[in-house]
Amino acid sequence: MVDNVNALNYIELTSNPIRFDAVSQLTNVFFDDSNKQIFAVRSGGATGVVVKGPTEDAVISFCMNDRGGAIRSIKFSPDNQILAVQRKENAVEFVCFQGEQPMLQDIITHQVKTLIYGFVWVHNRECALISNTGVEIFCVLPEKRQVRSVKALSISIKWFAWCCDANVALLCTAEGNNLVPVLVKQKVITRLPKVDLGNPGREVQESKVTLGQVYGAMAVLILQSNSSTGMMEVEVHLLNGPGLAPRKCHVLRLDLIGRFAINTVDNLIVVHHQATATSLLFDISLSGEVINNVTYHAPITPGRSIKPFGLKLPSLSPDGQILQCELYSINWVLFQPNIVIDAKLGCMWYLNLCIDSLCNMLSDRIRLTEFLLQRSSGKQALLKTLRQLVDDQYKGTLLPVLETIFNKINKIYASWVHLELQNQTAQPSNVKSSSSKQASPPIVLIEQDDMHAQIFQPIAKRPYAETILMLYLQSLNKYNIAAQEELSKMIISELINNRSFDTLRRLVSYSMLLESKSIACFLLAHSDVDTAISQVALDMLSKIQAHEIIIEVMLGEGKVIDALRLAKNSMGMDKIPARKFLEAAHKTKDDLIFHSVYRFFQMRNLRQYETLAFPKAEQCTEFIQYYNSTFPLDCTNRPPVC
Repeated sequence: MVDNVNALNYIELTSNPIRFDAVSQLTNVFFDDSNKQIFAVRSGGATGVVVKGPTEDAVISFCMNDRGGAIRSIKFSPDNQILAVQRKENAVEFVCFQGEQPMLQDIITHQVKTLIYGFVWVHNRECALISNTGVEIFCVLPEKRQVRSVKALSISIKWFAWCCDANVALLCTAEGNNLVPVLVKQKVITRLPKVDLGNPGREVQESKVTLGQVYGAMAVLILQSNSSTGMMEVEVHLLNGPGLAPRKCHVLRLDLIGRFAINTVDNLIVVHHQATATSLLFDISLSGEVINNVTYHAPITPGRSIKPFGLKLPSLSPDGQILQCELYSINWVLFQPNIVIDAKLGCMWYLNLCIDSLCNMLSDRIRLTEFLLQRSSGKQALLKTLRQLVDDQYKGTLLPVLETIFNKINKIYASWVHLELQNQTAQPSNVKSSSSKQASPPIVLIEQDDMHAQIFQPIAKRPYAETILMLYLQSLNKYNIAAQEELSKMIISELINNRSFDTLRRLVSYSMLLESKSIACFLLAHSDVDTAISQVALDMLSKIQAHEIIIEVMLGEGKVIDALRLAKNSMGMDKIPARKFLEAAHKTKDDLIFHSVYRFFQMRNLRQYETLAFPKAEQCTEFIQYYNSTFPLDCTNRPPVC
């Protein structure tokens, strides 16, 4: 037995359960797993019904005539406008509602010649009856006060289970050794390939079967005893697609005997063991031992109890009274995916994960990453784990672990980026197609902005920051993801701070940083630290052909002749502004440079205007005067160096 007082709890019940009238001699309780509604039916005279769910504030109250015997099953249509009630084994009553009150004078009774095992609503006006002879969908017509058959499937049935999330009924044939999934939707009944049980003569009991959805696939979970060890295990048969028989893909090793119940929570399979009052967590996405194409899984962590729950009771005392609820009670009934009902206590809870506790239990950070990447609330927990791994206490000593984690994160990130690019290029942005479906992002998506803001910024300028940043950049490059602006700037800052100019030059040379005018200007802003930075910036500008900025940089550095050559090759002779270059040449205070630049534009004027004179629009008067005063006897026809 686990010490529940000292144990960490990785699952808990919701803090505010849905309260309802508890089961008693006068009150029966029913649950509809499709609508997540709980019915408290009080008999005696008129039948009073209070419906709650799926939230505490969703309440419907009404009275019904006590006619035809005790209620066996009761369920609302999806829109809460028709109530289906089964009192007899071969009949179902349909009660139409006006608002939240029943129109008892218009009850439609549908009687059949078969034994009805149960019924499920598949549409606001369509209800499927499952009987010993098959499945039949009926359409309820309130205005005609009649029921009309829409679709039927004939098959001898011993028992059935229903998965409301997948709209699939699992039918056990009369022989007891065939499990047949049937898709039941509006006006549609589709028989799917039977579950491959391995042994043709094997019989499966209804109490040993649970239906659920795990990672988007319908799962048939079968509790059975291992023939060699005698310990219990759970077979996971997955329905992988149309035309494919559900086959045993996974086995969950419980290593316990006794009574079990199963929930699915956030794509985890939770197996509750009553004798030890503990729950075992299994994640079929994680690796395990593979035998004959079946993956065998151990629990993620040792069994732990559900977090203790105290129920507030009505009291005159300001502090109130707290009742410590019995966990794993014999009065508990579990429904999929994560519902726990204690009919005797009058409470309905949802079961949730305690992610932080799970993070503390899983010491293998790589396996923890794999786990968190599949959890709906895993993003912040994973970022918290990364913050711990780059903290000062490690000082970059966990680089192999970080490298693996970065790769796992960026593999998902790359798939999403690729999908986004496909969506953007598939059709023009101004075209909207009603048939096109936007792809859903992965369960946990950690982008560069998340890493920059929450992981890297807090360690800026620490001695090991450069190493960690380079590790992340290499991971991005491995999956062909371009580094974004903020990340590129931070990497540049760290490299400059550490005077790692050779590394900076290589990154730019191999296009591992964002190549943009903004990044190049960011580099130029730090060029006073070392001349190498300016050259790296010019290399980047050259790669993106930002010639106008390169020209400005060269002019600012006094490299007027080089700038003029580049302008001539990139801009064309007629587009070069004479005043800008003459001004830059004049600032060098080198008359030879000024003379060469001036003569270059004179030759240009001659070719373009058939005169050496400068057009007035170029506003070069002061430089003409300087030239005439400095070179009064200049009659050379020597061509300029440009």
